[in-house]
Amino acid sequence: MPAAFPLFLTLTGQTVLIVGGGELALRKARLVAGASGDGRGARLVVVAPDVHPDLAALAAEVRRRPFAAHDLDGVTLVFAAGEDEDEAALVADLARARGLLVNVPDRPALSTFIMPAIVDRGPITVAISTGGTSPVLARRLRARIEAALEPGLGRLATFLDGFRAAVRAVKSDETARRRFWERVIDGPIAQRFLAGDEAGAHEQLVKVLNAAESAEGGSVALVGAGPGDPDLLTLRALRVLQNADVVVHDKLVDDRILDYVRRDARRVYVGKSKSCHTVSQDEINALLVREAQAGHRVVRLKGGDPFVFGRGGEEMAVLRAAGVAVELVPGITAAVGCAAATGIPLTHRGLAQGITLVTAHGAAAEGGSAEPAIDWTALARLDHTLAVYMGLSKAGLVAERLIAAGKAPGTPAAVVQNGTRPDQTLVVGRLADLGALAAGLTGPALILVGEVVTLADPAKIAASDIITDIFTTLSSTPGRLGDTTPENGLKAAV
Repeated sequence: MPAAFPLFLTLTGQTVLIVGGGELALRKARLVAGASGDGRGARLVVVAPDVHPDLAALAAEVRRRPFAAHDLDGVTLVFAAGEDEDEAALVADLARARGLLVNVPDRPALSTFIMPAIVDRGPITVAISTGGTSPVLARRLRARIEAALEPGLGRLATFLDGFRAAVRAVKSDETARRRFWERVIDGPIAQRFLAGDEAGAHEQLVKVLNAAESAEGGSVALVGAGPGDPDLLTLRALRVLQNADVVVHDKLVDDRILDYVRRDARRVYVGKSKSCHTVSQDEINALLVREAQAGHRVVRLKGGDPFVFGRGGEEMAVLRAAGVAVELVPGITAAVGCAAATGIPLTHRGLAQGITLVTAHGAAAEGGSAEPAIDWTALARLDHTLAVYMGLSKAGLVAERLIAAGKAPGTPAAVVQNGTRPDQTLVVGRLADLGALAAGLTGPALILVGEVVTLADPAKIAASDIITDIFTTLSSTPGRLGDTTPENGLKAAV
């Protein structure tokens, strides 16, 4: 939750007291003078011995004297905007004692509300606040938002408001109304209005509204949430999340990404981890089909990319077989995200000509073996960077099999835990020590094997001066990490 709860006040006919008569008081008066739905604004009362002429022109009443306690009678909102700090503190104390909303500019500790930076596209209002910590930053954000919003959005809101009663009468329930408005706002009707064709937009909206209502079928979007950092979520994924009725999500999806889900959408947790499958894959498949056939827009939200060891293909096949519309929204997979977060290039001229992705928890090998059916000989022979997913508990086995297949024991290796997240941990060393490198880590983690590991950003792994010196030397001679790394490898946490 934000430090300050955002609200919009209707001040039509309300009395706002401004204590102070200078430029600061004038700025506050201009903000609240028109803060009403009908344009009449608030009734401004100004108390100060000297009052700026422009401020006096905005005020309904000017009391040219020092502040007195009875000035608070009948007041809804108070600004203590004078130059006398002691007077401002007195006004704030008396206002709070009466339960009145009071603002003292640049003194948030005395205030019960903070004035935001405002983007006005009447009747659309966007308010930006930094909790009083940086008004200049709030103004900079306002400028960015101003530039991003079409000038005609306020008129569009007024235009749509004229159809609200008709839509409520025609559309049967809240979900149907919401989807109707989404089609109007996201489609050609709003585009025509903003382009200046208001008559054409009106005609088209009436036509759509009077058309026979058809039941809208449900759908499922298989969405990749990326490796963890919410800034790596794609724009398409964000839009789909905000339109979803139901979000079925995994354990690896960061809570910060779930904050982008529409508040009234249902969230269904189906997280799985090693040896702990709270919901089976068959149950997840049935859930997706059931929710879509009920007419809901469903998002199946997965960490990374749904089609890189995410069983997205299985879910897609089941949904298509059931006749459910499926949208595929890719995400940044762990190998790409973790490599970028640690400064390791997945391919690099002279070091790695390709990248191979494998999982240490793949299908069982023939004969009932619990080990993954992986062609270790082929992996060891390739001049590729090897990215091993879900291999933390099998790190020692991975190293053993690669070395037995011919991979040099001194090949550089890294383990990235919680990649791209604030608690990211990077461990660097030799392939022969991979089991020791992974010891104590709990995941989610990705293993990278290959000479490119020597190019990792030293700032990401430098836990001490000794490690910094060693890694600097290794980075200058790619391929030599295995010859000089201490027995248990290098460990560092970002």
